[in-house]
Amino acid sequence: MGSENQATTMFNNTFVRPEKFYISGFSNIPHIRYFYVFLCFVYIMTVLGNGFLLLVIWLVKTLHTPKYMIVFNMALTDLCGSTALIPKLLDTFLFDRRYIIYDACLSYMFFVIFFGSVQSWTLVTMAYDRLIAICLPLRYHSIVTETSITAILMFVWIFLVSVLATMVELLNRLSFCRSLVINSFYCDHGPVYRLACNDTSVNFNLVISLIIIILIIPLAFIMATYVCISIALRRTTSREERVRALKTCTSHLILFAIFFLPWTGTNVAAFSSYIHPNARMINSALTHTIPPLLNPIIYALKTEEVMNAIKKLWKSMKSSSLYSLCVKKGSS
Repeated sequence: MGSENQATTMFNNTFVRPEKFYISGFSNIPHIRYFYVFLCFVYIMTVLGNGFLLLVIWLVKTLHTPKYMIVFNMALTDLCGSTALIPKLLDTFLFDRRYIIYDACLSYMFFVIFFGSVQSWTLVTMAYDRLIAICLPLRYHSIVTETSITAILMFVWIFLVSVLATMVELLNRLSFCRSLVINSFYCDHGPVYRLACNDTSVNFNLVISLIIIILIIPLAFIMATYVCISIALRRTTSREERVRALKTCTSHLILFAIFFLPWTGTNVAAFSSYIHPNARMINSALTHTIPPLLNPIIYALKTEEVMNAIKKLWKSMKSSSLYSLCVKKGSS
């Protein structure tokens, strides 16, 4: 409590930008350190899983296709997003370094929200890939090319950088003269802008716009995609073709459910009713960290091409190690 009181007095009547914020985090949760240890384990496994998936796609030439460019982008985004959030979160609470410099806080906010947004739009790009593959199979290779996917992914990154840079820049017009205590586990945008004592209507409107851009439009597009896919599959006479087509969508559908259901649930609960800050923060922390952990596992286990690529890579590594062993024995 003393730390929070100290945090609230770190300003005077003339400042616009405070020197530091104080991240309050979870309150009165027994054995909360076990949760941080769990997040540490999640981060290690996320780095290993996504790093391995990136390596497999990079090394196996049969995976150098537009579809796996999207998967590569997803794994890279998952890796960067977890790295942006978890190490700093652990440093903040395990080592009790809750004060964060103003500019560092805005950078922290930008990267966490940015990589989460890119994940959302990468799932949209995956849905587009499946839509063309199932509804326009004969034109798939002429529509979904390396050039077109590169252009889509570059547009996503540039557009989201622009939108979120605007979001962060708009915080600089605020005067934080009430409190400097952020009621969240990281420099979350909502809890930060609500600390301001001047007009925050522009920031609130931007929050609504971001929810539309990051959640509602991707969600609507993906659902519409699968409506079109189901209509196209109904016209297919062969049951085997339907099953084969649906199998190519299972990985994406699982990723879609893992990412969008918790995000949607958290936002609906936050806007429609009261949700305890601890419950909101734990749900938000898991929403940020669990999908990047599960995504590479799902793709490795559910996608036959990736499994075959892993087996191929393993065989080539075994044969090369066996060859080097034979060479050593021959020379001796």
